[in-house]
Amino acid sequence: MDFDFLLDTLGKLLAAVPTTLGLFFLSMLCGGLLSLLIVAMRVSPYPAFSWFARGYVLVFRGSPLLIQLFLIYYGLGQFEMVRESFAWIVLRSPYSCAVLALALCTAGYTAEILRGGLIAVPQGQIEAGLATGMSRWTLLHRVIAPIALRQCLPAYSTELVLLVKSTALASLVTVWDVTGVAQQIIQRSYRTMEVFICAAAIYLVLNFLLVRAVAMLEHRLSPHLRKRPTTAVKPHAQTV
Repeated sequence: MDFDFLLDTLGKLLAAVPTTLGLFFLSMLCGGLLSLLIVAMRVSPYPAFSWFARGYVLVFRGSPLLIQLFLIYYGLGQFEMVRESFAWIVLRSPYSCAVLALALCTAGYTAEILRGGLIAVPQGQIEAGLATGMSRWTLLHRVIAPIALRQCLPAYSTELVLLVKSTALASLVTVWDVTGVAQQIIQRSYRTMEVFICAAAIYLVLNFLLVRAVAMLEHRLSPHLRKRPTTAVKPHAQTV
């Protein structure tokens, strides 16, 4: 085992971690905001909005992310009207295309997770809030949103882990994240096993920290589910 090579490889891969984290956080933020819009359209009473949201979820959940990335990066640039529009400022950059593809894909999954959380809110609690005179906005951020968020977190943590691993696809459009740098090192050294072991260890640590952070948030949002300390009750002395 060549420890000097492993340490050198690990150092180079760690230098690419900010790129991977940038892809993840930007995709999570943009995808999260877009998913809120998709959910609002999905539960809208207007059929046109609802069917558009259904179609969006079907397309981006039913097709491979790799194909979506290639269509955005290689496909849209073939049209002259795209190259001459303001969108070309974003689409001409491999990094921006990767963020866009990841955000569009994760928005489809996140929208369904959020919709499931909304469905899980007990109807009785909504009716109780309305009966006490709460406005729709107050009911949303005091009753519906906290309950739905607690219901969504376990499934959303899985989606975030998948998003971290999906950032590796950005290397296929020349974004030098952890996987991209790993491929560069392999092309020069022909040592596939050691390089990919180091890369896998980095992704493992990132996902472990992410899962722990979500678990802490879930624990904080669920005080009623925590085990309360029990105090031993001393038996009363019998009186003769």
